[in-house]
Amino acid sequence: MTRAPVLGELAVLDDVGPPRRGRAYPAAGATSALLLPAALLLGGLVLWPVLRMLHASVTTDGRWVGAAHFRAALSAPGTGAVVGRTVLWALLVPAVVTGLGYLLAVASRRSQEGGLVRLILVAPIALPLVVTGVTFRLMYDPDPSRGLATLVAATLTGRSAGEAPQLLGPGLVTVALMSAFVWAWVGLALLVFRAALDRVPPSLADAVRAYGGGRRHVLWDAQWRPLLLRTGAVVFALVALGTSRTFDLILVMAPGSVRDEAAVLALRVWQTSGGTTTGEGAALGVVWLLAVVAGMLVAALFVRQAWPPPRPADPPEPDPAATAPPRLFRLLAAGAAVAWLVPLGALVATSLHGPVDAAAEGWWSAPPSLDSYREVVTGAELWRALTFTLLLATVVTAAVLGVALLAAYPLAWLTGPTAQVTGLLLMAATIVPVQAIAGPVNEVLGVALSSGTARGLALVHVALGVPFAVLVLRNAFADLPAEQVRDARLGGRHWWGTLRRLARHNRPAIVAVSVLEFVQVWNDLVVGLLFSGPDAAPLGLFLAGQTRGFVANSGALAAGSVIASVLPVLLVVLARRHLVAGLVSGGVR
Repeated sequence: MTRAPVLGELAVLDDVGPPRRGRAYPAAGATSALLLPAALLLGGLVLWPVLRMLHASVTTDGRWVGAAHFRAALSAPGTGAVVGRTVLWALLVPAVVTGLGYLLAVASRRSQEGGLVRLILVAPIALPLVVTGVTFRLMYDPDPSRGLATLVAATLTGRSAGEAPQLLGPGLVTVALMSAFVWAWVGLALLVFRAALDRVPPSLADAVRAYGGGRRHVLWDAQWRPLLLRTGAVVFALVALGTSRTFDLILVMAPGSVRDEAAVLALRVWQTSGGTTTGEGAALGVVWLLAVVAGMLVAALFVRQAWPPPRPADPPEPDPAATAPPRLFRLLAAGAAVAWLVPLGALVATSLHGPVDAAAEGWWSAPPSLDSYREVVTGAELWRALTFTLLLATVVTAAVLGVALLAAYPLAWLTGPTAQVTGLLLMAATIVPVQAIAGPVNEVLGVALSSGTARGLALVHVALGVPFAVLVLRNAFADLPAEQVRDARLGGRHWWGTLRRLARHNRPAIVAVSVLEFVQVWNDLVVGLLFSGPDAAPLGLFLAGQTRGFVANSGALAAGSVIASVLPVLLVVLARRHLVAGLVSGGVR
Protein backbone atom coordinates (compact mmCIF):
# COMPACT_ATOMS: atom_id res chain seq x y z
CA MET A 1 0.00 0.00 0.00
CA THR A 2 1.42 3.41 -0.97
CA ARG A 3 0.43 7.04 -0.80
CA ALA A 4 0.80 8.95 -4.04
CA PRO A 5 -0.64 12.06 -5.69
CA VAL A 6 -3.29 11.24 -8.27
CA LEU A 7 -4.01 14.24 -10.49
CA GLY A 8 -2.99 16.58 -7.70
CA GLU A 9 -4.96 14.85 -4.90
CA LEU A 10 -3.43 12.62 -2.23
CA ALA A 11 -5.05 9.18 -2.44
CA VAL A 12 -4.34 5.79 -0.94
CA LEU A 13 -3.68 3.18 -3.61
CA ASP A 14 -4.37 -0.41 -2.61
CA ASP A 15 -3.62 -2.82 -5.41
CA VAL A 16 -2.63 -5.76 -3.23
CA GLY A 17 -4.58 -9.00 -3.51
CA PRO A 18 -7.13 -10.16 -6.08
CA PRO A 19 -7.74 -7.92 -9.12
CA ARG A 20 -11.06 -6.63 -7.69
CA ARG A 21 -9.17 -5.03 -4.80
CA GLY A 22 -7.63 -2.22 -6.88
CA ARG A 23 -9.10 0.74 -4.97
CA ALA A 24 -8.69 4.42 -4.22
CA TYR A 25 -10.38 5.94 -1.23
CA PRO A 26 -10.27 9.43 0.26
CA ALA A 27 -7.83 10.40 2.97
CA ALA A 28 -8.80 10.37 6.65
CA GLY A 29 -10.07 13.94 6.76
CA ALA A 30 -12.31 13.55 3.72
CA THR A 31 -13.55 10.19 5.00
CA SER A 32 -14.66 11.72 8.29
CA ALA A 33 -16.53 14.46 6.44
CA LEU A 34 -18.22 11.94 4.15
CA LEU A 35 -19.39 9.79 7.06
CA LEU A 36 -20.50 12.70 9.26
CA PRO A 37 -24.09 13.18 7.91
CA ALA A 38 -24.90 9.48 8.25
CA ALA A 39 -23.25 9.31 11.68
CA LEU A 40 -25.26 12.27 12.98
CA LEU A 41 -28.56 10.87 11.71
CA LEU A 42 -27.97 7.34 12.95
CA GLY A 43 -26.41 8.46 16.22
CA GLY A 44 -29.16 10.91 17.09
CA LEU A 45 -32.24 9.11 15.79
CA VAL A 46 -31.29 5.41 16.05
CA LEU A 47 -28.36 4.70 18.40
CA TRP A 48 -29.23 7.12 21.20
CA PRO A 49 -32.95 6.13 21.18
CA VAL A 50 -31.93 2.47 21.47
CA LEU A 51 -29.66 3.26 24.43
CA ARG A 52 -32.43 5.38 25.97
CA MET A 53 -34.86 2.48 25.57
CA LEU A 54 -32.42 0.08 27.24
CA HIS A 55 -32.03 2.54 30.13
CA ALA A 56 -35.80 3.00 30.51
CA SER A 57 -36.33 -0.77 30.59
CA VAL A 58 -34.31 -1.14 33.81
CA THR A 59 -35.04 2.17 35.58
CA THR A 60 -37.99 4.15 36.91
CA ASP A 61 -37.47 7.93 37.20
CA GLY A 62 -33.74 7.29 37.05
CA ARG A 63 -33.84 4.67 39.81
CA TRP A 64 -32.54 1.17 39.03
CA VAL A 65 -35.29 -1.48 39.15
CA GLY A 66 -33.53 -4.32 37.35
CA ALA A 67 -35.84 -6.80 35.64
CA ALA A 68 -39.04 -5.51 37.27
CA HIS A 69 -40.37 -4.00 34.04
CA PHE A 70 -39.59 -7.18 32.12
CA ARG A 71 -41.42 -9.32 34.65
CA ALA A 72 -44.44 -7.00 34.62
CA ALA A 73 -44.57 -6.81 30.83
CA LEU A 74 -44.12 -10.53 30.21
CA SER A 75 -46.58 -11.54 32.93
CA ALA A 76 -49.33 -9.24 31.66
CA PRO A 77 -52.46 -11.04 30.39
CA GLY A 78 -52.05 -12.21 26.82
CA THR A 79 -48.33 -11.43 26.50
CA GLY A 80 -47.37 -15.10 26.26
CA ALA A 81 -49.84 -15.59 23.40
CA VAL A 82 -48.47 -12.47 21.69
CA VAL A 83 -44.89 -13.78 21.89
CA GLY A 84 -45.95 -17.21 20.64
CA ARG A 85 -47.89 -15.66 17.78
CA THR A 86 -44.85 -13.56 16.84
CA VAL A 87 -42.68 -16.71 16.71
CA LEU A 88 -45.32 -18.46 14.58
CA TRP A 89 -45.27 -15.54 12.15
CA ALA A 90 -41.46 -15.69 12.00
CA LEU A 91 -41.39 -19.43 11.19
CA LEU A 92 -44.52 -20.39 9.25
CA VAL A 93 -44.94 -17.39 6.95
CA PRO A 94 -41.31 -17.36 5.68
CA ALA A 95 -41.50 -21.11 5.02
CA VAL A 96 -44.64 -20.67 2.90
CA VAL A 97 -43.25 -17.63 1.05
CA THR A 98 -39.93 -19.36 0.34
CA GLY A 99 -41.55 -22.56 -0.91
CA LEU A 100 -44.09 -20.80 -3.11
CA GLY A 101 -41.48 -18.37 -4.43
CA TYR A 102 -39.21 -21.17 -5.56
CA LEU A 103 -41.98 -23.25 -7.12
CA LEU A 104 -43.36 -20.26 -9.02
CA ALA A 105 -39.88 -19.20 -10.16
CA VAL A 106 -39.34 -22.66 -11.64
CA ALA A 107 -42.85 -22.83 -13.08
CA SER A 108 -42.58 -19.45 -14.80
CA ARG A 109 -39.28 -20.22 -16.61
CA ARG A 110 -39.10 -21.07 -20.31
CA SER A 111 -42.82 -20.69 -20.87
CA GLN A 112 -44.76 -18.18 -22.93
CA GLU A 113 -46.96 -17.15 -20.02
CA GLY A 114 -44.06 -16.88 -17.54
CA GLY A 115 -43.50 -13.16 -18.05
CA LEU A 116 -47.16 -12.35 -17.45
CA VAL A 117 -47.23 -14.54 -14.33
CA ARG A 118 -44.22 -12.74 -12.87
CA LEU A 119 -45.69 -9.35 -13.69
CA ILE A 120 -48.94 -10.19 -11.88
CA LEU A 121 -47.19 -11.56 -8.81
CA VAL A 122 -44.79 -8.62 -8.57
CA ALA A 123 -47.56 -5.98 -8.37
CA PRO A 124 -48.54 -6.70 -4.72
CA ILE A 125 -44.95 -5.98 -3.61
CA ALA A 126 -45.55 -2.31 -4.25
CA LEU A 127 -48.94 -2.02 -2.58
CA PRO A 128 -48.99 -0.21 0.77
CA LEU A 129 -49.70 -2.70 3.55
CA VAL A 130 -52.62 -0.44 4.40
CA VAL A 131 -54.08 -1.14 0.95
CA THR A 132 -53.32 -4.86 1.31
CA GLY A 133 -55.21 -4.81 4.59
CA VAL A 134 -58.16 -2.99 2.99
CA THR A 135 -58.18 -5.44 0.08
CA PHE A 136 -58.29 -8.56 2.21
CA ARG A 137 -60.71 -7.08 4.69
CA LEU A 138 -63.08 -6.58 1.78
CA MET A 139 -62.42 -10.16 0.65
CA TYR A 140 -62.93 -11.61 4.15
CA ASP A 141 -65.93 -9.50 5.17
CA PRO A 142 -67.98 -11.71 7.54
CA ASP A 143 -71.19 -10.99 5.61
CA PRO A 144 -71.36 -13.37 2.59
CA SER A 145 -73.32 -10.74 0.68
CA ARG A 146 -70.19 -8.53 0.71
CA GLY A 147 -67.18 -10.78 1.34
CA LEU A 148 -66.26 -12.94 -1.66
CA ALA A 149 -64.06 -15.35 0.33
CA THR A 150 -66.78 -15.76 2.97
CA LEU A 151 -69.34 -16.47 0.26
CA VAL A 152 -67.08 -19.08 -1.35
CA ALA A 153 -66.33 -20.70 2.03
CA ALA A 154 -70.04 -20.84 2.91
CA THR A 155 -70.84 -22.39 -0.47
CA LEU A 156 -68.08 -25.00 -0.24
CA THR A 157 -69.05 -26.01 3.29
CA GLY A 158 -72.77 -25.99 2.54
CA ARG A 159 -73.53 -23.58 5.35
CA SER A 160 -76.12 -20.80 5.48
CA ALA A 161 -75.20 -17.14 5.51
CA GLY A 162 -75.49 -16.98 9.30
CA GLU A 163 -73.21 -20.01 9.76
CA ALA A 164 -70.55 -18.98 7.26
CA PRO A 165 -66.95 -19.28 8.52
CA GLN A 166 -65.78 -16.03 10.10
CA LEU A 167 -62.39 -15.53 8.45
CA LEU A 168 -61.84 -12.39 10.52
CA GLY A 169 -63.18 -13.98 13.68
CA PRO A 170 -61.08 -14.81 16.77
CA GLY A 171 -60.21 -18.31 15.57
CA LEU A 172 -59.10 -17.53 12.01
CA VAL A 173 -57.95 -13.91 12.06
CA THR A 174 -54.25 -14.82 12.31
CA VAL A 175 -54.55 -17.22 9.37
CA ALA A 176 -56.32 -14.50 7.37
CA LEU A 177 -53.59 -11.98 8.17
CA MET A 178 -50.88 -14.46 7.21
CA SER A 179 -52.55 -15.15 3.89
CA ALA A 180 -52.54 -11.44 3.09
CA PHE A 181 -48.84 -11.16 3.99
CA VAL A 182 -47.93 -14.18 1.84
CA TRP A 183 -49.88 -12.67 -1.06
CA ALA A 184 -47.88 -9.46 -0.73
CA TRP A 185 -44.40 -11.05 -0.38
CA VAL A 186 -44.32 -14.07 -2.70
CA GLY A 187 -43.52 -11.85 -5.69
CA LEU A 188 -40.26 -10.74 -4.06
CA ALA A 189 -39.23 -14.35 -3.39
CA LEU A 190 -40.11 -15.19 -6.99
CA LEU A 191 -37.83 -12.44 -8.34
CA VAL A 192 -34.90 -13.45 -6.11
CA PHE A 193 -35.17 -17.14 -6.97
CA ARG A 194 -35.51 -16.31 -10.65
CA ALA A 195 -32.31 -14.22 -10.48
CA ALA A 196 -30.53 -17.11 -8.72
CA LEU A 197 -31.75 -19.69 -11.24
CA ASP A 198 -30.52 -17.53 -14.12
CA ARG A 199 -27.02 -17.55 -12.56
CA VAL A 200 -26.74 -21.34 -12.32
CA PRO A 201 -24.17 -22.38 -14.97
CA PRO A 202 -25.67 -24.95 -17.38
CA SER A 203 -22.36 -26.84 -17.27
CA LEU A 204 -23.19 -28.04 -13.75
CA ALA A 205 -26.30 -29.85 -14.97
CA ASP A 206 -24.32 -31.30 -17.90
CA ALA A 207 -21.69 -32.62 -15.50
CA VAL A 208 -24.30 -34.27 -13.27
CA ARG A 209 -25.98 -35.92 -16.28
CA ALA A 210 -22.59 -37.10 -17.58
CA TYR A 211 -22.15 -39.09 -14.38
CA GLY A 212 -25.57 -40.70 -14.79
CA GLY A 213 -27.57 -38.34 -12.61
CA GLY A 214 -31.30 -37.98 -13.13
CA ARG A 215 -33.66 -35.04 -12.67
CA ARG A 216 -33.49 -35.36 -8.87
CA HIS A 217 -29.68 -35.30 -8.89
CA VAL A 218 -29.62 -32.31 -11.24
CA LEU A 219 -31.98 -30.44 -8.92
CA TRP A 220 -29.88 -31.10 -5.83
CA ASP A 221 -26.28 -31.15 -7.13
CA ALA A 222 -26.56 -28.55 -9.93
CA GLN A 223 -28.99 -26.09 -8.36
CA TRP A 224 -29.63 -26.35 -4.62
CA ARG A 225 -26.18 -27.22 -3.33
CA PRO A 226 -24.18 -24.61 -5.30
CA LEU A 227 -26.57 -21.66 -5.01
CA LEU A 228 -30.24 -22.17 -4.28
CA LEU A 229 -29.77 -23.54 -0.77
CA ARG A 230 -28.18 -20.26 0.27
CA THR A 231 -30.76 -18.30 -1.68
CA GLY A 232 -33.60 -20.11 0.03
CA ALA A 233 -32.04 -19.49 3.44
CA VAL A 234 -31.62 -15.79 2.65
CA VAL A 235 -35.22 -15.45 1.45
CA PHE A 236 -36.46 -17.26 4.57
CA ALA A 237 -34.42 -15.06 6.91
CA LEU A 238 -35.35 -11.80 5.22
CA VAL A 239 -39.06 -12.63 5.15
CA ALA A 240 -38.81 -13.61 8.83
CA LEU A 241 -37.37 -10.18 9.57
CA GLY A 242 -40.12 -8.62 7.45
CA THR A 243 -42.80 -10.28 9.57
CA SER A 244 -41.65 -8.15 12.51
CA ARG A 245 -43.18 -5.18 10.67
CA THR A 246 -46.76 -6.38 10.30
CA PHE A 247 -48.08 -3.41 12.29
CA ASP A 248 -49.83 -1.71 9.36
CA LEU A 249 -51.52 -4.91 8.20
CA ILE A 250 -52.86 -5.88 11.62
CA LEU A 251 -54.01 -2.37 12.49
CA VAL A 252 -56.04 -2.03 9.29
CA MET A 253 -57.20 -5.56 8.53
CA ALA A 254 -58.08 -6.95 11.97
CA PRO A 255 -61.40 -5.60 13.33
CA GLY A 256 -61.08 -3.88 16.69
CA SER A 257 -63.02 -6.65 18.46
CA VAL A 258 -60.41 -9.29 17.57
CA ARG A 259 -57.26 -7.16 17.45
CA ASP A 260 -55.98 -8.60 20.72
CA GLU A 261 -56.36 -12.12 19.30
CA ALA A 262 -54.23 -11.07 16.31
CA ALA A 263 -51.64 -8.96 18.16
CA VAL A 264 -47.91 -9.56 17.79
CA LEU A 265 -45.04 -7.72 19.47
CA ALA A 266 -45.14 -5.02 16.79
CA LEU A 267 -48.64 -4.07 17.92
CA ARG A 268 -48.26 -4.81 21.65
CA VAL A 269 -45.28 -2.45 22.02
CA TRP A 270 -47.34 0.36 20.47
CA GLN A 271 -50.36 -0.47 22.63
CA THR A 272 -48.21 -0.51 25.76
CA SER A 273 -46.17 2.65 25.21
CA GLY A 274 -48.34 4.66 22.80
CA GLY A 275 -45.28 6.39 21.36
CA THR A 276 -43.90 7.44 24.76
CA THR A 277 -41.04 6.14 26.89
CA THR A 278 -42.45 3.81 29.55
CA GLY A 279 -40.81 1.06 31.56
CA GLU A 280 -42.99 -1.85 30.40
CA GLY A 281 -43.13 -0.57 26.84
CA ALA A 282 -39.33 -0.23 26.81
CA ALA A 283 -38.97 -3.77 28.22
CA LEU A 284 -41.15 -5.20 25.47
CA GLY A 285 -39.18 -3.16 22.96
CA VAL A 286 -35.92 -4.67 24.21
CA VAL A 287 -37.37 -8.20 23.93
CA TRP A 288 -38.53 -7.45 20.41
CA LEU A 289 -35.23 -5.87 19.44
CA LEU A 290 -33.25 -8.86 20.74
CA ALA A 291 -35.47 -11.24 18.78
CA VAL A 292 -35.04 -9.22 15.58
CA VAL A 293 -31.28 -8.93 16.06
CA ALA A 294 -31.06 -12.71 16.54
CA GLY A 295 -32.89 -13.16 13.24
CA MET A 296 -30.55 -10.67 11.61
CA LEU A 297 -27.51 -12.64 12.77
CA VAL A 298 -28.95 -15.80 11.27
CA ALA A 299 -29.48 -13.95 7.98
CA ALA A 300 -25.92 -12.61 8.12
CA LEU A 301 -24.52 -16.15 8.29
CA PHE A 302 -25.82 -16.75 4.78
CA VAL A 303 -25.12 -13.39 3.14
CA ARG A 304 -21.76 -12.39 4.55
CA GLN A 305 -20.14 -13.36 1.25
CA ALA A 306 -21.15 -11.98 -2.13
CA TRP A 307 -24.61 -13.33 -2.94
CA PRO A 308 -25.43 -14.32 -5.58
CA PRO A 309 -21.99 -14.34 -7.24
CA PRO A 310 -21.43 -11.52 -9.75
CA ARG A 311 -22.96 -12.10 -13.16
CA PRO A 312 -20.33 -13.32 -15.63
CA ALA A 313 -19.32 -11.05 -18.47
CA ASP A 314 -20.82 -13.47 -20.98
CA PRO A 315 -24.26 -14.80 -19.99
CA PRO A 316 -24.46 -18.60 -19.92
CA GLU A 317 -25.72 -20.31 -23.02
CA PRO A 318 -29.19 -21.84 -22.77
CA ASP A 319 -29.12 -25.44 -21.62
CA PRO A 320 -29.94 -27.56 -24.68
CA ALA A 321 -31.26 -30.34 -22.47
CA ALA A 322 -33.57 -28.00 -20.62
CA THR A 323 -37.23 -28.26 -21.39
CA ALA A 324 -40.28 -26.30 -20.46
CA PRO A 325 -41.56 -26.90 -16.92
CA PRO A 326 -43.82 -29.92 -16.45
CA ARG A 327 -47.47 -29.36 -17.17
CA LEU A 328 -48.28 -29.49 -13.45
CA PHE A 329 -45.88 -26.61 -12.76
CA ARG A 330 -47.29 -24.56 -15.62
CA LEU A 331 -50.79 -25.07 -14.25
CA LEU A 332 -49.51 -24.02 -10.83
CA ALA A 333 -48.13 -20.78 -12.30
CA ALA A 334 -51.37 -20.06 -14.15
CA GLY A 335 -53.46 -20.82 -11.06
CA ALA A 336 -51.26 -18.57 -8.92
CA ALA A 337 -51.67 -15.71 -11.40
CA VAL A 338 -55.46 -16.08 -11.29
CA ALA A 339 -55.46 -16.29 -7.48
CA TRP A 340 -53.24 -13.20 -7.18
CA LEU A 341 -55.55 -11.25 -9.48
CA VAL A 342 -58.71 -11.99 -7.48
CA PRO A 343 -57.97 -9.66 -4.52
CA LEU A 344 -56.86 -6.87 -6.85
CA GLY A 345 -59.98 -7.38 -8.94
CA ALA A 346 -62.17 -7.28 -5.83
CA LEU A 347 -60.58 -3.99 -4.73
CA VAL A 348 -61.02 -2.35 -8.13
CA ALA A 349 -64.56 -3.72 -8.53
CA THR A 350 -65.58 -2.39 -5.11
CA SER A 351 -64.18 1.02 -6.00
CA LEU A 352 -66.37 1.02 -9.13
CA HIS A 353 -69.57 1.06 -7.07
CA GLY A 354 -71.34 3.88 -5.31
CA PRO A 355 -70.84 4.32 -1.55
CA VAL A 356 -74.32 3.01 -0.74
CA ASP A 357 -74.07 -0.07 -3.00
CA ALA A 358 -70.55 -0.90 -1.77
CA ALA A 359 -71.72 -0.76 1.86
CA ALA A 360 -74.92 -2.74 1.34
CA GLU A 361 -73.93 -5.57 -0.99
CA GLY A 362 -71.07 -7.22 -2.83
CA TRP A 363 -69.53 -5.76 -5.96
CA TRP A 364 -70.99 -8.64 -8.00
CA SER A 365 -74.56 -7.69 -7.03
CA ALA A 366 -74.77 -4.04 -8.10
CA PRO A 367 -74.13 -2.17 -11.36
CA PRO A 368 -70.81 -0.31 -11.62
CA SER A 369 -70.65 3.38 -10.85
CA LEU A 370 -68.01 6.09 -10.46
CA ASP A 371 -69.72 7.72 -7.50
CA SER A 372 -67.10 6.54 -5.01
CA TYR A 373 -64.33 8.07 -7.11
CA ARG A 374 -66.28 11.30 -7.41
CA GLU A 375 -66.69 11.44 -3.66
CA VAL A 376 -62.99 10.90 -3.09
CA VAL A 377 -61.53 13.18 -5.76
CA THR A 378 -63.85 16.08 -4.95
CA GLY A 379 -62.68 16.13 -1.34
CA ALA A 380 -59.69 18.25 -0.42
CA GLU A 381 -58.32 15.85 2.19
CA LEU A 382 -57.11 13.18 -0.24
CA TRP A 383 -55.36 15.68 -2.50
CA ARG A 384 -53.74 17.31 0.51
CA ALA A 385 -52.43 13.92 1.65
CA LEU A 386 -51.28 12.96 -1.85
CA THR A 387 -49.45 16.24 -2.38
CA PHE A 388 -47.78 16.12 1.03
CA THR A 389 -46.75 12.46 0.61
CA LEU A 390 -45.37 13.06 -2.88
CA LEU A 391 -43.27 15.97 -1.65
CA LEU A 392 -42.18 14.06 1.47
CA ALA A 393 -41.19 10.93 -0.48
CA THR A 394 -39.26 12.96 -3.06
CA VAL A 395 -37.32 14.98 -0.49
CA VAL A 396 -36.59 11.96 1.72
CA THR A 397 -35.45 9.84 -1.24
CA ALA A 398 -33.08 12.56 -2.44
CA ALA A 399 -31.69 13.05 1.08
CA VAL A 400 -31.25 9.33 1.71
CA LEU A 401 -29.53 8.82 -1.64
CA GLY A 402 -27.16 11.75 -1.08
CA VAL A 403 -26.21 10.77 2.47
CA ALA A 404 -25.88 7.08 1.54
CA LEU A 405 -23.64 7.77 -1.46
CA LEU A 406 -21.30 9.86 0.66
CA ALA A 407 -21.06 7.18 3.34
CA ALA A 408 -20.91 4.18 0.99
CA TYR A 409 -17.93 5.58 -0.93
CA PRO A 410 -15.33 5.28 1.88
CA LEU A 411 -16.94 2.17 3.44
CA ALA A 412 -16.82 0.19 0.19
CA TRP A 413 -13.08 -0.35 0.37
CA LEU A 414 -13.04 -1.94 3.82
CA THR A 415 -12.14 -5.63 3.88
CA GLY A 416 -11.94 -8.47 6.37
CA PRO A 417 -13.49 -8.30 9.86
CA THR A 418 -13.88 -4.52 9.72
CA ALA A 419 -16.09 -4.76 6.66
CA GLN A 420 -18.14 -7.58 8.17
CA VAL A 421 -18.69 -5.70 11.44
CA THR A 422 -19.71 -2.60 9.49
CA GLY A 423 -22.21 -4.64 7.51
CA LEU A 424 -23.69 -6.16 10.67
CA LEU A 425 -24.06 -2.72 12.26
CA LEU A 426 -25.81 -1.40 9.16
CA MET A 427 -28.14 -4.39 9.14
CA ALA A 428 -28.89 -3.89 12.83
CA ALA A 429 -29.72 -0.22 12.25
CA THR A 430 -31.95 -1.24 9.33
CA ILE A 431 -34.15 -3.55 11.37
CA VAL A 432 -34.53 -1.52 14.60
CA PRO A 433 -38.32 -1.52 15.31
CA VAL A 434 -39.45 2.10 15.15
CA GLN A 435 -42.32 1.53 17.62
CA ALA A 436 -39.79 0.49 20.26
CA ILE A 437 -37.76 3.71 20.00
CA ALA A 438 -40.63 6.11 19.28
CA GLY A 439 -40.50 7.75 22.72
CA PRO A 440 -36.77 8.57 22.66
CA VAL A 441 -36.98 9.71 19.04
CA ASN A 442 -39.78 12.14 19.95
CA GLU A 443 -37.56 13.45 22.76
CA VAL A 444 -34.78 14.13 20.26
CA LEU A 445 -37.19 15.81 17.86
CA GLY A 446 -38.52 17.93 20.72
CA VAL A 447 -35.02 19.21 21.44
CA ALA A 448 -34.62 20.05 17.75
CA LEU A 449 -38.02 21.85 17.73
CA SER A 450 -39.29 19.50 15.04
CA SER A 451 -41.57 17.09 16.92
CA GLY A 452 -44.92 16.72 15.19
CA THR A 453 -43.80 18.67 12.12
CA ALA A 454 -43.15 17.77 8.51
CA ARG A 455 -39.45 18.41 9.10
CA GLY A 456 -39.36 15.97 11.99
CA LEU A 457 -41.26 13.34 10.01
CA ALA A 458 -38.78 13.70 7.13
CA LEU A 459 -35.81 13.42 9.50
CA VAL A 460 -37.12 10.15 10.94
CA HIS A 461 -37.71 8.72 7.47
CA VAL A 462 -34.19 9.70 6.39
CA ALA A 463 -32.61 8.19 9.50
CA LEU A 464 -34.52 4.92 9.03
CA GLY A 465 -33.74 4.75 5.30
CA VAL A 466 -30.01 5.55 5.38
CA PRO A 467 -28.70 2.21 6.82
CA PHE A 468 -30.29 0.06 4.13
CA ALA A 469 -29.24 2.46 1.37
CA VAL A 470 -25.63 2.55 2.61
CA LEU A 471 -25.57 -1.24 2.84
CA VAL A 472 -26.78 -1.73 -0.75
CA LEU A 473 -24.57 0.99 -2.26
CA ARG A 474 -21.50 -0.08 -0.29
CA ASN A 475 -21.85 -3.64 -1.53
CA ALA A 476 -22.46 -2.47 -5.09
CA PHE A 477 -19.35 -0.25 -5.06
CA ALA A 478 -17.25 -3.07 -3.59
CA ASP A 479 -18.32 -5.45 -6.37
CA LEU A 480 -17.31 -3.17 -9.23
CA PRO A 481 -14.62 -4.60 -11.53
CA ALA A 482 -11.13 -3.27 -10.83
CA GLU A 483 -10.92 -1.72 -14.31
CA GLN A 484 -13.95 0.46 -13.70
CA VAL A 485 -12.61 1.54 -10.32
CA ARG A 486 -9.24 2.49 -11.79
CA ASP A 487 -10.89 4.44 -14.62
CA ALA A 488 -13.01 6.35 -12.10
CA ARG A 489 -9.99 6.96 -9.88
CA LEU A 490 -7.85 8.33 -12.69
CA GLY A 491 -10.67 10.29 -14.32
CA GLY A 492 -11.82 12.11 -11.19
CA ARG A 493 -9.69 15.10 -10.17
CA HIS A 494 -11.19 15.06 -6.66
CA TRP A 495 -13.06 12.48 -4.59
CA TRP A 496 -16.42 13.79 -5.78
CA GLY A 497 -15.37 13.22 -9.37
CA THR A 498 -14.37 9.66 -8.55
CA LEU A 499 -17.64 9.10 -6.71
CA ARG A 500 -19.66 10.46 -9.62
CA ARG A 501 -17.94 8.12 -12.04
CA LEU A 502 -18.37 5.14 -9.74
CA ALA A 503 -22.07 5.97 -9.39
CA ARG A 504 -22.52 5.79 -13.16
CA HIS A 505 -21.41 2.15 -13.07
CA ASN A 506 -23.85 1.40 -10.25
CA ARG A 507 -27.09 2.60 -11.77
CA PRO A 508 -29.03 -0.57 -10.87
CA ALA A 509 -28.15 -0.17 -7.18
CA ILE A 510 -28.96 3.54 -7.23
CA VAL A 511 -32.27 2.89 -8.98
CA ALA A 512 -33.07 0.12 -6.48
CA VAL A 513 -32.34 2.37 -3.48
CA SER A 514 -34.28 5.30 -4.95
CA VAL A 515 -37.36 3.29 -5.90
CA LEU A 516 -37.48 1.29 -2.68
CA GLU A 517 -37.03 4.36 -0.49
CA PHE A 518 -39.68 6.34 -2.38
CA VAL A 519 -42.13 3.45 -2.19
CA GLN A 520 -41.33 2.87 1.49
CA VAL A 521 -42.12 6.48 2.39
CA TRP A 522 -45.17 6.58 0.12
CA ASN A 523 -46.58 3.37 1.63
CA ASP A 524 -45.76 4.16 5.26
CA LEU A 525 -48.26 4.18 8.10
CA VAL A 526 -46.37 3.54 11.33
CA VAL A 527 -43.87 6.42 11.05
CA GLY A 528 -46.66 8.83 10.16
CA LEU A 529 -48.79 7.54 13.03
CA LEU A 530 -45.98 8.02 15.56
CA PHE A 531 -44.33 11.24 14.39
CA SER A 532 -46.70 13.29 12.22
CA GLY A 533 -48.67 16.32 13.35
CA PRO A 534 -51.82 18.18 12.27
CA ASP A 535 -50.02 19.79 9.34
CA ALA A 536 -48.03 16.71 8.37
CA ALA A 537 -50.55 13.94 7.67
CA PRO A 538 -49.25 11.43 5.06
CA LEU A 539 -51.34 9.28 2.76
CA GLY A 540 -51.13 6.09 4.84
CA LEU A 541 -52.52 7.91 7.86
CA PHE A 542 -55.39 9.29 5.77
CA LEU A 543 -56.34 5.83 4.48
CA ALA A 544 -56.06 4.25 7.93
CA GLY A 545 -58.37 6.93 9.30
CA GLN A 546 -61.03 5.98 6.73
CA THR A 547 -61.11 2.39 8.04
CA ARG A 548 -62.78 3.41 11.31
CA GLY A 549 -66.17 3.14 9.64
CA PHE A 550 -65.06 0.38 7.31
CA VAL A 551 -68.37 -0.90 5.96
CA ALA A 552 -69.93 2.54 5.48
CA ASN A 553 -66.74 3.88 3.86
CA SER A 554 -65.84 0.77 1.85
CA GLY A 555 -66.59 2.32 -1.55
CA ALA A 556 -64.65 5.53 -0.98
CA LEU A 557 -61.90 3.62 0.85
CA ALA A 558 -61.48 1.23 -2.09
CA ALA A 559 -61.35 4.14 -4.52
CA GLY A 560 -58.77 5.95 -2.40
CA SER A 561 -56.71 2.76 -2.11
CA VAL A 562 -56.66 2.32 -5.89
CA ILE A 563 -55.55 5.92 -6.39
CA ALA A 564 -52.86 5.56 -3.70
CA SER A 565 -51.50 2.36 -5.30
CA VAL A 566 -51.05 3.52 -8.89
CA LEU A 567 -47.71 5.30 -8.48
CA PRO A 568 -45.83 2.73 -6.34
CA VAL A 569 -47.05 -0.19 -8.45
CA LEU A 570 -46.00 1.58 -11.63
CA LEU A 571 -42.54 2.36 -10.21
CA VAL A 572 -41.89 -1.19 -8.99
CA VAL A 573 -43.17 -2.87 -12.16
CA LEU A 574 -41.10 -0.62 -14.43
CA ALA A 575 -37.97 -0.91 -12.29
CA ARG A 576 -38.26 -4.58 -11.29
CA ARG A 577 -35.17 -5.64 -13.25
CA HIS A 578 -33.08 -2.86 -11.70
CA LEU A 579 -34.44 -3.73 -8.26
CA VAL A 580 -33.23 -7.32 -8.43
CA ALA A 581 -29.91 -6.39 -10.06
CA GLY A 582 -29.27 -3.69 -7.47
CA LEU A 583 -30.22 -5.78 -4.47
CA VAL A 584 -28.12 -8.81 -5.43
CA SER A 585 -25.07 -6.83 -6.57
CA GLY A 586 -23.29 -7.52 -3.27
CA GLY A 587 -23.57 -9.17 0.10
CA VAL A 588 -22.90 -8.24 3.70
CA ARG A 589 -19.15 -8.19 4.23
